Parts: sequence; C-alpha cells; structure tokens
Amino acid sequence: MNKLGRSFLMWTVVGFSLGVASAAAEDGPKTAVEAADVRVQSVEVVFSQVGPVVLLKFRNKAVPVFVDSLVAGSIQGALARQKPPRPLSHDLMHTILESLDAKVSQVVITQKEGIFYGALTIMAGKAPKVFDSRSSDAIALAIRFKAPILVHQSLVDSFGVELPEARGKQM
Repeated sequence: MNKLGRSFLMWTVVGFSLGVASAAAEDGPKTAVEAADVRVQSVEVVFSQVGPVVLLKFRNKAVPVFVDSLVAGSIQGALARQKPPRPLSHDLMHTILESLDAKVSQVVITQKEGIFYGALTIMAGKAPKVFDSRSSDAIALAIRFKAPILVHQSLVDSFGVELPEARGKQM
C-alpha cells in the first residue's frame, strides 16, 4: 500500500473510532441540492489492507468510503473507461436506463450513524425521481453517466482527510 493509502486508512480508522460519525449524522438521504453541498472533483479507488476504499476528492481533502471489492472493481473499470467482456450490474443498469431515455442526473452522498448512503436522482422524462442507494452503487452509476457527485460540507469537514500536497508527479 502506498503512503497516501496508509494515511487515509489511518485517519479513517482513527476518525471512526473517536466517534466523529455522530458529528455529521443526518436524517437520511437528501433529495435536493442544498447550498452547503460541494461537488466531488475526482474519484479514486485505493486498495488498502482492510479492503478497497473509494476516495471522494475535493480541493485539499478526500472523504474515504469503504466498499466491497466487486464494486471497487466496477468503479475502477468505469474510471479507466474499460469495457468488461460481460456487463457488470452497473453496466447493465446504465444500459437499461439509457434504453428507457432515463439518466442519472446527480448523486448526493450522506451519512447516518457511521454508514454512507447515496441519494440517486434519475431523470425519466421531465420528472426527477430519487432512489435510496448504497453510496458505492450510486458512485458507480454517477461515473458511468458523468453525473455530479455531491457531499454536504459538514460531511467533508467531519470525515475529510487532508491530502498531502502534490509534489511533481500527480497520483
């Protein structure tokens, strides 16, 4: 594991064990963009000793979201624009939605009692519909549809880990 991965892992474990989860607790998934929502600038998958972590990156911070290995592979494949020989679940959902002239228009990541949630907004016709989702599935679909991923500023403040300053080569 690289230095950045160890740093995220350490701060995430420390943060959760200190109970910062309660500091950002909300009532559940949001259905509309709020003024304090910030847009994720990039997404990265890091494989740590305790499992895969999706990093939702903002200017100088990243919010780590632990995911299962299948979804991590799906997200990594979507980020690399790789086409699997057979469609994975997220690829299938993408194809189904597109065939119905629907699309993911945004994803809002929230947190309650230490668990991340995704509010997946799908535009079908002119009416947006919001669906509760695992945060990892919502992220995987947002990447495929190139939809914005939003996180409330309080969640970034509570769970965000400072990124080391980039020196020369980008990761």
